[in-house]
Amino acid sequence: MIDLAIRYGFLCLLLGMIVFFSIFADGFAGPRSAVFIFQSVAITGILALGVTCTLVVGGFDLSIGSVATSSMMLSAYMMVILEQSAFVTIVACLLMGAFIGLVNGLMIVKTKVPDLLATLGMMFLLLGLQRIPTEGRSIATGMTLPDGSTAEGTFSSFFLSMGRHRFDFVLDDLIPVSVVFLIVIGILVWVFLELTRHGRLMYAIGSNERAASLTGTNVNRYKIMAYMISGTLASVGGLLLAARLGRGDIASGTNLLLDAVAAALIGFAVLGAAKPNAFGTAMGALFVGILLQGLTMMNAPYYTQDFIKGFVLVIALVFTFSLSARRAGSH
Repeated sequence: MIDLAIRYGFLCLLLGMIVFFSIFADGFAGPRSAVFIFQSVAITGILALGVTCTLVVGGFDLSIGSVATSSMMLSAYMMVILEQSAFVTIVACLLMGAFIGLVNGLMIVKTKVPDLLATLGMMFLLLGLQRIPTEGRSIATGMTLPDGSTAEGTFSSFFLSMGRHRFDFVLDDLIPVSVVFLIVIGILVWVFLELTRHGRLMYAIGSNERAASLTGTNVNRYKIMAYMISGTLASVGGLLLAARLGRGDIASGTNLLLDAVAAALIGFAVLGAAKPNAFGTAMGALFVGILLQGLTMMNAPYYTQDFIKGFVLVIALVFTFSLSARRAGSH
């Protein structure tokens, strides 16, 4: 009975929540509501998959939200102010994310700064840096620059399609590109972590770093790689957010960090994994999206949503780890 509760308890909770909102929130069970949920969790899910990679090696990345907003601002700056093409912009943002991940990793493994402090410092650095070029203003087509001139660049139609185009699949013209990005990235991360030698070595590092090192594993290299993956995926999320909004809005990424961390940690409870995993993270992102959509459609005050989200996260983690400890003790 305990094993069944550990393995399927979260999925039963998820199903129960869907049924509850379907009954008490008008329109929740409709296809358009479902698509909105998927679109709302796509960017969060991509960031959460990056966090998952750092959790696998026993680390934690607090800078993902600021990396995403920096990517959003950089993409807007390059196209609107520097008048660069979508291709150049995308490559620059991905390189920026990978570089920030590299810096985070080097600080952690070379200078021995604790991961929370290193990524927290990077978070504040990026939050300040992304505001400097425009003196704290958002970036939009036709904006007035600090020197009094007008920005002449525009977002390319190809770039905007990444955030706004919808595929005609199953539901008429309702599947956003960002959802496809999440599915593809989720599958790639799952395959990498679960089915490749590198992924297994990363799990070994997270379980027992010293033992992994004694077997000849280059622990530092894998840790740096995890943070580079996290930074790159965060930059992908920022690109999709910029493409959806059609502007570089500094305030739009406020909740990205909290929602992504919640999704990654809730993933520990899925199928009794009790460890970071890509499938659990995707389910965690979906759980957060359904919860917030349901509360919104029931007209729950916005200021209660973070409390409820945090409460559910705590209950899910306590349930998972207490039952796992009890099962381990019984053996």
